[in-house]
Amino acid sequence: MSRGVMLFHGSVDECDMVMNLSAANRCAFVNNTPDCSLEDGFINYLWLAFCLLPPHLTPLTITLCIVWLFFLFLILGLCASKFFCPNLSAISSTLRLTHNVAGVTFLAFGNGAPDVFSAVAAFSHPHTAGLAIGALFGAGIFVTTVVAGSVALVKPFTVASRPFLRDVIFYLGAVFWTFIILYRGNIALGETLGYLSLYVVYVITVIVSAYIYNRQKHSATASIHTSTHVSEFQSSESDDEVPSLSNRGIQHDYEDEYRPLLPYSESTVQIFLSSINPLDHRKWRRKSWGWRTLKVLKMPLEVVLLLIIPVVDPDKEDRNWRRPLNCLHLLTAPLVCVLTFQSGQYGTYMIQGDFPVWLLTLLLGLFLAAIVFFTTSNDTPPPFHSVFSLLGFVVSAMVISAAASEVVSLLHMLGVVLSLSNTVLGLTLLAWGNSIGDCFSDITIARQGYPRMAISACFGGIIFNMLFGVGLGCLQHVYTHNKVLQLDPTGLLTWVLAGSLGLSLVLSFVIVPLCRFHLGRFYGIFLLAFYAIFIIVALLTEFGKIRVGSA
Repeated sequence: MSRGVMLFHGSVDECDMVMNLSAANRCAFVNNTPDCSLEDGFINYLWLAFCLLPPHLTPLTITLCIVWLFFLFLILGLCASKFFCPNLSAISSTLRLTHNVAGVTFLAFGNGAPDVFSAVAAFSHPHTAGLAIGALFGAGIFVTTVVAGSVALVKPFTVASRPFLRDVIFYLGAVFWTFIILYRGNIALGETLGYLSLYVVYVITVIVSAYIYNRQKHSATASIHTSTHVSEFQSSESDDEVPSLSNRGIQHDYEDEYRPLLPYSESTVQIFLSSINPLDHRKWRRKSWGWRTLKVLKMPLEVVLLLIIPVVDPDKEDRNWRRPLNCLHLLTAPLVCVLTFQSGQYGTYMIQGDFPVWLLTLLLGLFLAAIVFFTTSNDTPPPFHSVFSLLGFVVSAMVISAAASEVVSLLHMLGVVLSLSNTVLGLTLLAWGNSIGDCFSDITIARQGYPRMAISACFGGIIFNMLFGVGLGCLQHVYTHNKVLQLDPTGLLTWVLAGSLGLSLVLSFVIVPLCRFHLGRFYGIFLLAFYAIFIIVALLTEFGKIRVGSA
C-alpha cells in the first residue's frame, strides 16, 4: 500500500537493515544507501558510527556521540535562555507590547525554541518525523505530570481557576486535533494552518480575558476606594496576572554594593575582555560544587556564543552596550548565519564561480563594524542599538536551529544502532533534553514563592510547542515539497503516547476543580506516579510486550 512520501514511523527506512549485516559490511552499506545520509545536519552520524573507527570500536563511537548529544542540549539551553529570550524581551520592549501579549508570543517562542526547532528539523526528513510527534507529546506529558507534580510537591498552592481551565481546554483541543490527523493519516495545508490558527485564537483569548479582568478590577477598586479594605484588595493576587520575577530591585541593590566610589572608566580592551567573561566571581563563591562543575563545562560554549551573538538588555542602564564586542558581532553574526543556514549549504557557495559568499559577508561586516566603531563611544549606547537585539534574535535562532538539526540526526543514528523507533527516542531523550531546563527553572520559581507562575509556564509553553512545532514543521514540508504530508501511524506506541497525554489532561481537568483548584502534595504524587506508569507502558509497548490483537 503505497501512499505518499513521508512515513511517520520510518517503516520504509532501508537504513534500519544495517544492523542485520555483519560488522564488516556495515560501512559499505551506509555509504551506498541513500536513506543513511540525512540532508539536514553537518555530520553524517551513521557514517561516524560504522566507518570512522574499526568495527570493534563502535561502542566507543556511540559513547562519544552520546557525550556530544549532551553538549548539543547544553547549546540549546544556553542559546535559548541567555541569548534568544533576552533579545526577544528587548524586541517586545522596543515595540512596547503589553506583558500579556509578550508572554503568549515572544516569551513563549523564546522558552519553546528548542522544542519548536527540533520539531521543524524532524519533520524535514521522511525518517525522523516520528521524533517530532514523540518529542512534542512526550514533552507534553513530562511537563504536565513531572514538572507540574514537582511544583505541587515543593509548594502546595491554589491554582488560578480561569487561566488553568483555559489552558487545559486549549491543550485538549490541540491534542484532539492531532488525534484526528493521526487517524486520517495525512496533514494537508488546511490542517497545518488549523494548528497555527488555534494558537492565534488562544493568544486573542488570553488578551481579551486579561483586558476584561483588568477593567472589572479597576471598576471594583474605584467603587470601594473609600473602604478600609482597599489595601487588602489591591494586594490580592489576581487570576490572570502573574507577579514579576525579575528581582530588579534586589539585583540593583546587590550591584550598588559593589559599585566603585570614584568614577572609573574602562579601556576598550578591558571592556572587551570583561564582556566575554561568563563567570561572576561573587556568584561562584556562593554556589555548590555541582553548579561549579556544570559551569566549567558550559563556560567554553558561553564564550563562543558571546563572541557571535549580541544581547540587548533593556533592564540595564547601558542596555548591555559593549562597543568593541558589538562591533565584532557585526563580523561574526552574519558569518554564522551564512555558515549555519540550511546546514552550511551556502557557506561555500561561489558568486559567478569566483567569489565565495562567506568572504563577501565578512567584508560587509568589516565595513559596518568600522563605521560603528568610529561613530560611537564606549559609555553611551547609540540610537540604533536596538537593531542589535534583532540581529541577536536572528543569529540565536539560526544556532538553535542548527543544534536542533544535529540532535535529530544524532537521535536517528541512535535509533538505527539500538533498534529503537523514532517515537520512543522522541518521547524520552529528545523530550527530556528539551524539558529538563524548564523542569528546574519552574521548580526554582515555585520555591521562591511563585507557584502560579510556574504552573502557568507549564501549560502555556507546551501549548505553543505543540501548535507551532507541528504547524511550522508541517507547513515547511508542505511548502517545500508541494504535497500532502503522509503519516503512517501503524505503531501502537503512537496511540499509547497520544492517549496518555489526553488522559492526563482529562484527569487534571476533572480532579483539580474537585479539589477546589488546590494543588497539594497528594496531587503531585499522583502526577509523578502517572508518568512512571506511562513510561513503563510505553517501553513495554516498544519492546513488544504489550500488543493489541493477533500479531
